[in-house]
Amino acid sequence: MNQHNPVRTPPVAPQLAAFAAGARPTAAAQAVCGRLIFDIVGLAVAARGTDYVAAALASAVNEGPCTALGHGRRLGVYDAALVNGTAAHGEDYDDTFEGGPVHAGAVVVPAVLAIAEQRGLSGEAVMRGIAVGTEIMCRLSLVAPQATHKAGFHPTAIFGAPAAAAAVGAALGLGEDAIARALGISASLASGIIEYLADGSSTKRLHAGAAAQSGIRAALLAEAGFTGPVTVFEGAHGLYKAFAPSKTPEFGRLLDGLGENWILETLAFKPYACGTMTQPFVDCAIRLAREGVKADDIVSIICKVGEGTVHRLWEPLADKHRPPNGYAGKFSTPYCMAVGFLSGEAGLGEFTDERAHDPEVRRLAAKVSYEINPNDEYPRNFSGHLKAVLADGSVRELHQPHMRGGAKEPLSDGELADKLEANLRFGGFDSGRIAALRSALQAIVAGGTVDLAAARS
Repeated sequence: MNQHNPVRTPPVAPQLAAFAAGARPTAAAQAVCGRLIFDIVGLAVAARGTDYVAAALASAVNEGPCTALGHGRRLGVYDAALVNGTAAHGEDYDDTFEGGPVHAGAVVVPAVLAIAEQRGLSGEAVMRGIAVGTEIMCRLSLVAPQATHKAGFHPTAIFGAPAAAAAVGAALGLGEDAIARALGISASLASGIIEYLADGSSTKRLHAGAAAQSGIRAALLAEAGFTGPVTVFEGAHGLYKAFAPSKTPEFGRLLDGLGENWILETLAFKPYACGTMTQPFVDCAIRLAREGVKADDIVSIICKVGEGTVHRLWEPLADKHRPPNGYAGKFSTPYCMAVGFLSGEAGLGEFTDERAHDPEVRRLAAKVSYEINPNDEYPRNFSGHLKAVLADGSVRELHQPHMRGGAKEPLSDGELADKLEANLRFGGFDSGRIAALRSALQAIVAGGTVDLAAARS
């Protein structure tokens, strides 16, 4: 096991706090943050009828001024962040940062919207907070890549808490000292293990909401004078030592160019409602079907994959061939490829429990296996590959060089608008409500009033 470097001078947290307190996002960064608001709100509404959102809402104990997206009930700031973050991440259809990977939007947007409603903040403050939190979360994920997953933790949960703390601090206009304290506090509230992979249970969904809630708590504690260690990231008992012990952290990846080079501009928006690294493989499967290949023609499919993806998306392979429910299917590359091949898409409807037990899907998924490609660029780049052996002895080989929806092939404004409308309609909104909500969100993005009444039922 690598030993971590000695404590840096100066410490990391005050440098992040200085960035957060004085950040000036670029126009491109602001545009991505606007996309995030629309995407996250649409996803939260889409999930409003699910059992896990109902459970999260039932667990809320405080009424207040904050919106539970898609619901009529008004909540306190902590409960709103928990419910909305859980809903937004619930179908694994939210944004991703390819270098991490982390899902920043489902943590940062619910945290900032909740504090904005609780404190009466402007859209300008919301946009500033989202930019700060998203940038910090993406950069935190680069410091010790793959080590957090290797230790059994979910990076979105771990890095989400300090990111949300910085986001809320920036939105509130807290000073550097207070934001540094908030960062110091936040790591003691960070948690989230990846054992959900064993049975498709709902805890991954909770991680985004819990991190959003924790970030608000840390920021408000710091605002009131509570203290936290300034060496929270690099210290001998700091965040990376606890949650990513197998690698020496490289803090240059976090700090170099901070405030000048906004890496959030490369954020990816998913075209499919499943795990990030499965997406290029789904593209390959859909293309194979469009070439006229039928499921019965296929003898076997072998995929070249990055070693770092195997334990989450490929193994145990027999279990990935037969996921126990639709949610588990989102983290099975064989299942995602099978539904993509058979349906020509991988939207919300392809990940129901009924679909997960479809014999046709299971037969095709059972034909999919993998081999490790030692030259795969993961996690710097997410690519897909398949080699299909057909019954007539012929071989078809397809490659997707990058994630569609990411920086190299971003979704268009029209595609994101279609995704928003589809998600809102999935959640039961009609045309009038969709138009009203679009208008309300556009006002926030433009720096105006934060009014989420159109998102309530």
